[in-house]
Amino acid sequence: MAGRGRNRDDRAAQERARVYAARREFHAGLARRRTRDNLVAAVGGGALILAVLAGQTAYFTLGPGVPAPADTPSPTPTATTPASPAPSPTGEPSPTSIPTP
Repeated sequence: MAGRGRNRDDRAAQERARVYAARREFHAGLARRRTRDNLVAAVGGGALILAVLAGQTAYFTLGPGVPAPADTPSPTPTATTPASPAPSPTGEPSPTSIPTP
Protein backbone atom coordinates (compact mmCIF):
# COMPACT_ATOMS: atom_id res chain seq x y z
CA MET A 1 0.00 0.00 0.00
CA ALA A 2 2.82 2.36 0.65
CA GLY A 3 3.84 2.11 -2.99
CA ARG A 4 0.47 3.28 -4.18
CA GLY A 5 0.57 6.53 -2.17
CA ARG A 6 4.07 7.27 -3.27
CA ASN A 7 3.10 6.87 -6.92
CA ARG A 8 0.19 9.27 -6.46
CA ASP A 9 2.46 11.84 -4.77
CA ASP A 10 4.97 11.54 -7.60
CA ARG A 11 2.25 12.13 -10.20
CA ALA A 12 0.98 15.18 -8.28
CA ALA A 13 4.53 16.56 -8.01
CA GLN A 14 5.08 16.02 -11.73
CA GLU A 15 1.78 17.77 -12.49
CA ARG A 16 2.74 20.73 -10.27
CA ALA A 17 6.15 20.94 -11.95
CA ARG A 18 4.52 20.80 -15.40
CA VAL A 19 2.02 23.55 -14.50
CA TYR A 20 4.79 25.65 -12.95
CA ALA A 21 6.99 25.30 -16.04
CA ALA A 22 4.05 26.16 -18.30
CA ARG A 23 3.27 29.25 -16.20
CA ARG A 24 6.92 30.38 -16.31
CA GLU A 25 7.05 29.89 -20.07
CA PHE A 26 3.78 31.79 -20.51
CA HIS A 27 5.04 34.77 -18.48
CA ALA A 28 8.39 34.74 -20.28
CA GLY A 29 6.49 34.83 -23.58
CA LEU A 30 4.49 37.82 -22.35
CA ALA A 31 7.70 39.65 -21.41
CA ARG A 32 9.19 38.94 -24.86
CA ARG A 33 6.01 40.17 -26.50
CA ARG A 34 6.02 43.39 -24.46
CA THR A 35 9.64 43.99 -25.41
CA ARG A 36 8.89 43.36 -29.09
CA ASP A 37 5.80 45.59 -28.98
CA ASN A 38 7.79 48.40 -27.35
CA LEU A 39 10.49 48.11 -30.00
CA VAL A 40 7.92 48.20 -32.82
CA ALA A 41 6.21 51.21 -31.23
CA ALA A 42 9.52 53.06 -30.82
CA VAL A 43 10.55 52.43 -34.43
CA GLY A 44 7.08 53.42 -35.67
CA GLY A 45 7.05 56.56 -33.52
CA GLY A 46 10.51 57.55 -34.72
CA ALA A 47 9.49 57.02 -38.34
CA LEU A 48 6.35 59.08 -37.76
CA ILE A 49 8.34 61.96 -36.26
CA LEU A 50 10.79 61.88 -39.18
CA ALA A 51 7.91 61.86 -41.67
CA VAL A 52 6.29 64.86 -39.95
CA LEU A 53 9.58 66.78 -39.97
CA ALA A 54 10.16 65.95 -43.64
CA GLY A 55 6.61 67.04 -44.48
CA GLN A 56 7.02 70.34 -42.65
CA THR A 57 10.34 70.98 -44.37
CA ALA A 58 8.88 70.20 -47.79
CA TYR A 59 5.82 72.35 -47.12
CA PHE A 60 7.83 75.40 -46.13
CA THR A 61 10.52 75.05 -48.80
CA LEU A 62 8.62 73.73 -51.83
CA GLY A 63 4.88 73.91 -51.23
CA PRO A 64 2.27 76.59 -50.58
CA GLY A 65 4.01 77.59 -47.34
CA VAL A 66 6.85 79.23 -49.27
CA PRO A 67 6.91 82.99 -48.67
CA ALA A 68 6.22 84.98 -51.81
CA PRO A 69 9.33 86.66 -53.19
CA ALA A 70 9.30 90.42 -52.66
CA ASP A 71 9.10 92.49 -55.82
CA THR A 72 12.26 94.52 -56.18
CA PRO A 73 12.20 97.42 -58.57
CA SER A 74 14.62 96.99 -61.43
CA PRO A 75 16.87 99.94 -62.13
CA THR A 76 15.71 101.97 -65.10
CA PRO A 77 18.00 104.24 -67.08
CA THR A 78 17.40 107.92 -66.40
CA ALA A 79 18.03 110.89 -68.62
CA THR A 80 21.45 112.48 -68.09
CA THR A 81 20.38 116.03 -68.96
CA PRO A 82 20.03 118.15 -65.83
CA ALA A 83 16.88 120.21 -65.42
CA SER A 84 18.83 123.33 -64.33
CA PRO A 85 22.37 124.39 -65.05
CA ALA A 86 25.02 123.49 -62.51
CA PRO A 87 26.01 126.38 -60.22
CA SER A 88 29.27 128.01 -61.12
CA PRO A 89 31.74 129.33 -58.56
CA THR A 90 31.69 133.07 -58.02
CA GLY A 91 34.39 135.38 -56.74
CA GLU A 92 32.33 136.50 -53.79
CA PRO A 93 33.05 135.01 -50.40
CA SER A 94 30.55 132.56 -49.12
CA PRO A 95 28.18 133.79 -46.41
CA THR A 96 29.11 132.96 -42.85
CA SER A 97 26.89 132.23 -39.96
CA ILE A 98 28.62 134.80 -37.74
CA PRO A 99 26.72 138.10 -37.76
CA THR A 100 28.66 141.29 -38.37
CA PRO A 101 28.31 144.00 -35.70
